[in-house]
Amino acid sequence: MTRAVCLLIGYVFGLFQTSYFLGKAHHIDIREYGSGNAGTTNALRTMGKKAGAVTLICDCLKCVLAVWVIRLLFRESCADIMPVLVLYGAAGCILGHNFPVTMGFKGGKGIAASVGMLLAFDWRLFLAASVVFFALFFLFHYVSLCSIAAYLTTFFLTIIFGRMGYYNLEFRERMELYIIMGILTLLAFWRHRANIRRLLQGTESKITFSKKEG
Repeated sequence: MTRAVCLLIGYVFGLFQTSYFLGKAHHIDIREYGSGNAGTTNALRTMGKKAGAVTLICDCLKCVLAVWVIRLLFRESCADIMPVLVLYGAAGCILGHNFPVTMGFKGGKGIAASVGMLLAFDWRLFLAASVVFFALFFLFHYVSLCSIAAYLTTFFLTIIFGRMGYYNLEFRERMELYIIMGILTLLAFWRHRANIRRLLQGTESKITFSKKEG
């Protein structure tokens, strides 16, 4: 029951679609432009650098806030399984962002919310994923490639850190942790399936931050 509550809390926070509200301020529906996703990359391409930065920060913070609420509610009763509850909350936020019931289940791809997940869950994962993301970005400028590579890094490091005892969990809860992170990784790949196809075909768009943008 506690896990379901954490999932629901996260989902509610995930419903706040930053790029959608910014789009409305620009008198557009972000889902009708660019890639059609209500996320950071599409906000950047459609409305410019400032909108992209605001979307990234706010979508990241909504996951951090969801985790903060969960820690506050269950810090005494469920302290021994808090890492698991944190991931349930983060997963709920990502699901709420990707499939918002308030927007006909048409949201973003969950990468900015995933950044918030890493910040709230384990700063070491955040640093490792950031290194992978920016190294690939400066080499290739494909945000989609950077995102899925960072997710894979996060998944494998979660398993390594878990086996090293970093999260102080029993075997069953560690397996639960791995499964949640694995599902989120698969979801990231699925949400980027069109991007992966374009990467293989050599037609994926690059982000270069030229002076003409935003």
